[in-house]
Amino acid sequence: MSYFLNTDEIVQTIRMIEQEHLDVRTITLGLSLLDCATGDIKRTADKVYEKICREAHDLVPVGEAIEREFGIPIVNKRVSVTPVALIAGGCGEDLVPIAEAMDRAAREVGVNYIGGFSALVQKGFTTGDRSLIASIPEALARTERVCASVNVGSTRAGINMDAVAEMGRVIKKCAALTADTDGLACSKLVVFCNAVEDNPFMAGAFHGAGEAESAVNVGVSGPGVVYQALQECRGESFDVVAETIKRTAFKVTRMGQLVAREASRRLGVPFGIVDLSLAPTPAVGDSVARILETMGLEVCGTHGTTAALALLNDAVKKGGVMASGHVGGLSGAFIPVSEDEGMIAAAREGTLTLDKLEAMTCVCSVGLDMIAVPGDTSAETLSAILADEAAIGMINNKTTAVRLIPAPGKTVGDTVEIGGLFGEAPVMPVHAASSAEFIARGGRIPAPLHSLRN
Repeated sequence: MSYFLNTDEIVQTIRMIEQEHLDVRTITLGLSLLDCATGDIKRTADKVYEKICREAHDLVPVGEAIEREFGIPIVNKRVSVTPVALIAGGCGEDLVPIAEAMDRAAREVGVNYIGGFSALVQKGFTTGDRSLIASIPEALARTERVCASVNVGSTRAGINMDAVAEMGRVIKKCAALTADTDGLACSKLVVFCNAVEDNPFMAGAFHGAGEAESAVNVGVSGPGVVYQALQECRGESFDVVAETIKRTAFKVTRMGQLVAREASRRLGVPFGIVDLSLAPTPAVGDSVARILETMGLEVCGTHGTTAALALLNDAVKKGGVMASGHVGGLSGAFIPVSEDEGMIAAAREGTLTLDKLEAMTCVCSVGLDMIAVPGDTSAETLSAILADEAAIGMINNKTTAVRLIPAPGKTVGDTVEIGGLFGEAPVMPVHAASSAEFIARGGRIPAPLHSLRN
């Protein structure tokens, strides 16, 4: 397959970059840490630091060189590593030193985030899993660049409700330890069902056990490009809307493929995947909500929003998969409330609610992302929200991911200021009725019948 662009495509790409917020959102270098396991916390932490510094020292310079030479903005350069729980067996109960080693290494090589302080517990806990989950609050409170994730369910295994209950408590602890920053640690913690091994986007990125020793994964984002393309489709049928999104996604993915191949060549690391996910930012004109409104919705969250999002997500996937032989990660549309200017506005006016967002997650790439809730929300309520999202993922054989921020001292109508790409989030109401008895049952919700495919 040829990756050369013709003159028209070059002109279109320049316009997309300069006027429509097109960028490569991240080049993420995935690294295996399986050879760093020693059974001793200090030795393991030292080996983790040394390997990340050794293998990732060229990542930022290479990314910056590609930016200069190709004129393509690369917003983030990041690292993802093997889920730390897999290398932490025998290291004791406190795994914070490994997180601190990851943080030092990220600072040393110049990346803004490093993912993989993670555990995969969809079917049960190992000793390392329990130690890692217990260490998450302190780890995220004491580091700047480390991101954590826990996979609590899958279509094949069902949902580990003991893990769901524990993660509600962990989220509360994360918020309490970073109360002075509105619970910032919670923005770096994702709870998954059906987590993928090659996701380049934070905070949920980790380098899966089935991956190679290292890989370059690129995340491309272009909500503004899709929004502008749809301006020419007003009054047209949904067939035309879908085709326009597909063609736009194809062009955006071609750019990501070009950057990924070049980064792979220069770093001497295998090319993994291109993830074409419409990941919004707080900037005006870079919003998924505004795309949905362009289809004819007065405000994102009104009736018809789920159908519009389903069309968008499907068309993005179809266009992207035709432009690259290795489309992966999550590839679709993200709906993080705090990171999307249009969703912030819709949530503030009350049209976009938590229940509507949950319905939307049935048809988009991820789940309830960057949602601020009142600080006095109970751990059991948080766990019940996690369980609902995990059930959507399990039954529909898709990835769902949750980032909840129970902002200390905040109530409905207040705003949580997170800053940067995380933006700001209006505090949204949760239901007052208790789910505590439901969460207290524990055990596993069995996998659905359609998981038995062999």
